Amino acid sequence: MISRDRLDAATADLEPPFAVVDLDAFEHNADALVKRADKVPLRVASKSIRCRAMVETALQRREFFGVMAYSLAEAVWLADLGVDDILVGYPTADRAALRDLAASEARAAAITLMVDSSDHLDLVNDAAGAARPDLRVCIDIDASLRVFGAHLGVRRSPLRTPADAERLAAEVAKRSGFRLTGVMFYEAQIAGLPDTSAAVRLVKSRSAAELAARRTRVVDAVRRIAPLDLVNGGGTGSLEVTTADPVVTEVTAGSGLFGPALFDRYRAFRPQPAALFALPVTRRPAARIATLFGGGYPASGPAGRSRLPVPTLPGGLRMLRGEGAGEVQTPVAGTAARDLRVGDRVWLRHAKSGELCERFDTLHLVRGDRIERSVPTYRGEGKAFG
Repeated sequence: MISRDRLDAATADLEPPFAVVDLDAFEHNADALVKRADKVPLRVASKSIRCRAMVETALQRREFFGVMAYSLAEAVWLADLGVDDILVGYPTADRAALRDLAASEARAAAITLMVDSSDHLDLVNDAAGAARPDLRVCIDIDASLRVFGAHLGVRRSPLRTPADAERLAAEVAKRSGFRLTGVMFYEAQIAGLPDTSAAVRLVKSRSAAELAARRTRVVDAVRRIAPLDLVNGGGTGSLEVTTADPVVTEVTAGSGLFGPALFDRYRAFRPQPAALFALPVTRRPAARIATLFGGGYPASGPAGRSRLPVPTLPGGLRMLRGEGAGEVQTPVAGTAARDLRVGDRVWLRHAKSGELCERFDTLHLVRGDRIERSVPTYRGEGKAFG
C-alpha cells in the first residue's frame, strides 16, 4: 500500500521536486493487467511510460511482447536498442524518420507503420523512395460510436466501414514497397472514459456491442485482400471488453502500470498508484494553506480540474479553484495543511501517465523503504518525441 512514511524514508536524501515509481505497485498493476487481458498478448503503450527502463521491465514478463510507440522517431530509436516488435500507433509525417526507417532492413522488420489513407502511402513513398525494404503497414479504423448523428469517441481515422477498409487494403496491396500486416481499433470512448455516471456506462456498453460486430466485418473484409499478423485494440480502460472479442489478437496498455489519477474514477478496476512526484512546502500563507514549489503539470485533453495533478499524501489536501497547479507555486488547502511546515514534502500524482516523465529527467525506483535504482526518462536520455 502507498505510504507517506515509507516514501519519505526511501527518498530522505533527495531534494524535491523529484519523481518515483513504487516497484511493488508497478508489479501489482502489471499482474492486474495480465489477469484482465485473459491470456491475450499485451503490447506496452510507450506514450504512457516514456522511460525505457520501465518499458523494458514490462517486456521482461512473457505476457508483454512488444511496444506501441507514439512516434516513428521513437520507434527507430527503440528498434536500434533491440526492441524487435514495434507498432507505431499514429500516422507519421516525419520524413527524416521515414528515411531512417527505410535505410535499415532490421528497422523495417521491427517497425509497423500506421496509415488511414492513401495520402500516407504517398508521403512514405516520397520520403523513403522506391529502393527500400518492404515497410510493414497497419490500417487504423475509426472505433467511435455514432448515435443519432453524434460522434462519441476521438477523431482519428476516416475509415469506418468494411468497404472503407477493403479499399485502402487493396491500395496498400497493389503498391510495391508495402506489406499489409494488421488493423487497429482504438475504442477511446470505452478505454479512456471514466465511469462517472449511468449514462457513461450505457454508452460504453452500447459502443462495445456495436464495435464487436463491426470489427469482425472489417477484419473479414481486409483479410480478403491480405493475411493479417495482428488485430490490435483496447487500452488500459477496456481490456476486459476488448479481449472478449475473439477476432482481437492483441491489446495495448500502459497507463495501468503507473496508475495515474484519471483511473480513480473507473468502476471495473483501479490500479494502485505507482508513479508519484514530491514537491516541497515553501510557504504557509494561512493556517489551512501550504504553498508548494512548482507543480504546474497539467495533463493533455479537455481543459479542466480532471487534468490537474492530485495531492495524494498526506491525505485531505486539495488545490485552490482560483489557482490550480501553478508554474512556480501551487497552494494546497485542507485540514492536513495545518501540520505541514516549510521544507516538508507533499506527494502528488499526475492526472495521466507518461506525461509526468516529460517533467523529470529521472525516475527513482522504490522498493519498500529504499531506492532500488534510479533510471533516466526519455527526457533524461535527451529524447523529446512530442
